[in-house]
Amino acid sequence: MNRIFHARIAIGQYLFLVLTTIIVVYAMWMQHAVMAILFMLLLVIAIERLIHTTYTLTTDRLLLFYGRFSRSEEISLKDIISVERASSMKIGRFAVMRYVLVKYGTKGKCAVLLPVKEDMFIKTLTNRLN
Repeated sequence: MNRIFHARIAIGQYLFLVLTTIIVVYAMWMQHAVMAILFMLLLVIAIERLIHTTYTLTTDRLLLFYGRFSRSEEISLKDIISVERASSMKIGRFAVMRYVLVKYGTKGKCAVLLPVKEDMFIKTLTNRLN
């Protein structure tokens, strides 16, 4: 049975959307059409990628889908070496960003995932690995 997990939006991604929107409004205000169109396209691609990012667990694969404009990835469950919760820079007990780190392959490849329900994702993935 397939299990689909949606990705959450990190605070840096929100800041990117706000900054890009400000640039689009400024470019339209100053009548720079080319710059406004380019940043609008960038904004549409970023929003589409944020909304449609999913992680699908099948019986033998982990499918990483990053939206219609990006290439999706497939990771075989037998290639996964470890699954762990990790965080970026910490300041005391506060971490800037928390994520799930999936190590796979013979060359030590890693995938950084941001599922909404981290505990459920890790539990389901480790159960499928065993």
